[in-house]
Amino acid sequence: MNQTAFRPLTDAVSRLVGQARGAVARAFEPETAEDRAARRARHSPAMVRGLMIGLAVLLCGLAALIILFDWNWVRGPIGRIASMQLQRPVVLAGDLDVHPWSLTPRAEVNDLRIGQPAWARDKADGAQMATVGRLEISLQLLDLIRGRTVLGLIRVTRADVHLIREASGRANWQFGSGKSSAAPKLPAIRRLIIDHANLTINDARRQARFKGAVTTRDSTTGEGDGRFQLIGRGQLNGAVFEADISGSPLLNISPDRPYAFQAKVRAGATRIAADGQIDRPFNLNRLGARFSISGADLNDLYVLTGLALPNTGPYRVSAGLVRDHGRFHLNRLNGRIGDSDIAGQLTVETDRDKPLLIADLRSRRLDFDDLGSLFGMAPSTGKGETASPDQVAMAGRQRASGRLLSDATLQVERIRSMDARVRYRAEAVNAPGLPLRKVSLDLTLKDGVLKGTPVAFSLDRGDIRGGFTLDAGKDVPRTDLDFRMTGSHIENWITARVQDQPVIEGRLVARIKISGTGNSLHKAASTANGSLTVVSPGGEVRQAFAELLGVNVSKGLIMLLSEDPRQTPLRCAVADFQVRDGVARANHIVADTGVVLVEGKGTINFSKETLNLEFEGDSKKPRLLRVFVPITVSGRVADPRVGVKTGPLIGQGGVAVALGTLLTPLSAVLAFVDPGLAEDANCSALMREGRKQGAPAVKSAAK
Repeated sequence: MNQTAFRPLTDAVSRLVGQARGAVARAFEPETAEDRAARRARHSPAMVRGLMIGLAVLLCGLAALIILFDWNWVRGPIGRIASMQLQRPVVLAGDLDVHPWSLTPRAEVNDLRIGQPAWARDKADGAQMATVGRLEISLQLLDLIRGRTVLGLIRVTRADVHLIREASGRANWQFGSGKSSAAPKLPAIRRLIIDHANLTINDARRQARFKGAVTTRDSTTGEGDGRFQLIGRGQLNGAVFEADISGSPLLNISPDRPYAFQAKVRAGATRIAADGQIDRPFNLNRLGARFSISGADLNDLYVLTGLALPNTGPYRVSAGLVRDHGRFHLNRLNGRIGDSDIAGQLTVETDRDKPLLIADLRSRRLDFDDLGSLFGMAPSTGKGETASPDQVAMAGRQRASGRLLSDATLQVERIRSMDARVRYRAEAVNAPGLPLRKVSLDLTLKDGVLKGTPVAFSLDRGDIRGGFTLDAGKDVPRTDLDFRMTGSHIENWITARVQDQPVIEGRLVARIKISGTGNSLHKAASTANGSLTVVSPGGEVRQAFAELLGVNVSKGLIMLLSEDPRQTPLRCAVADFQVRDGVARANHIVADTGVVLVEGKGTINFSKETLNLEFEGDSKKPRLLRVFVPITVSGRVADPRVGVKTGPLIGQGGVAVALGTLLTPLSAVLAFVDPGLAEDANCSALMREGRKQGAPAVKSAAK
């Protein structure tokens, strides 16, 4: 525009300013006769008319200036101010058009460009953070006068947005300190139009890559069913992603009334449906909804939520959700995970350095397979079992390998990304072949260290109690566990029966205390160090079974075949292993019955998951055809083989002469499991027998 056209107007303004300056100066001088005459002249009708005409000319000139003003002149200053505020380049490359003379003043920006912050420029491959072909915004002036901010229109055309977040959590959509977890606090919007905005997200922290587009529809376009719709389509980590959010038409929206919405999200195998409301549109820091969610594995939700949830089987749960700024509360949660029911409530606090998950959960009936899934174990996949395709494939690989321990890799980065406090109780357990009845555990996760203390399994009789620590804060995770079994009975674990009577019965106690390093269950077991001890301080064993351990050909085998019901005392039995570098070597394996003393030796290899054990029985009374033929247990832990050791037969012998030497530290072994065992009547008798035959036993307190 030619600026000389405004020269008369600017000259008039200069004269008026000069006159005003002179009037102010004269106001502070004493009034003279000449001044009084001049004042009377200024108040003459002619002078008043002149001033009114001059004021009218000034107002008309200002109006003409505003009307004819070219807003493109301020694009540079606006861009510079925005750049300083956002700490990244902002350029208004196209025309800027402003229409202020309306009850709905409107601004239109063409070719808006927002650059990447300095740290993200190399990661963006030259792409801008956002480019918008056309951005149009209008303001509801009457609402603003009433103290409410309402936007009459936001129209976005030909947008391209690139969002980036580093593994450290720094993101290009964060401004200022970047530490706030608050959601956008947007004003109410009467009309929102997004014409196919392309969106790319590269989130290293959640290991998520998204590429897709966002569009809107509303009743004013003549499309849809008269409701507002926000639609997203794309690919999330190579899987289909779809999001549909809808609500009533925006034309009737008010910042004083809640806005109801419905949402459906599909991300690969994950499905989410929600029905809720925003308390004050569109302050997304306060909202509530009832939602349901289903998928193949809860661990998959990390990409969407940033929460490091455990591996599970297929799940379907529903809950009420309330967001109050940085606090998300899920109440009345219920559903199923695998073949187990789940209920309770949980809270997630995001307004801290790392999210904090607080949960109180319970199950009426826990399927033991689902508990194994938490540690990467494959569930049963037979008829009636619930398993995802990945779990079915894992189970197939596990069966083919003949192994039990999982090689599933622990995702240490995810564990370090959050803190948690979880309480869980299961009132019943479905565990075929195992005497489990109830489960309770309390978990805490802090700075990458996961602790389970206490963890308890209630049995048919007795219980297993203890705890574990998984330190994922180290480059190579370390696992420590210490569990004791007390009050249990052998017949609950060895269920073989003859004539409806247990082959062996009696009390059973045990303790395992080991540590290992590695990022999988198998690797941790392969490097394990510690102790494993099982003790039966007294009971009864079928005499035929005891004789068979001594391989008394003339008696034991015949009695077993004839199903002789006679019992013999089980005075004491001990199996004590020292674990080093993933191999458990037997320090003591001894079982003292009324008719046979059994001793054993061998190893259990946790890395190869193999057994190599050997047992020899020595009759306490001479037998005519009694021979030494050691019994062996070998092969894979998942499928052990029982046999006899081939080779020359050894003749009749007596009770082991070396008993005292073998049992020298037995009291310390018993005290490791339970200090009271060393004083038990039956095991004390075994130790006394050892002292008669060899060196005295040395007692030691349990550690």
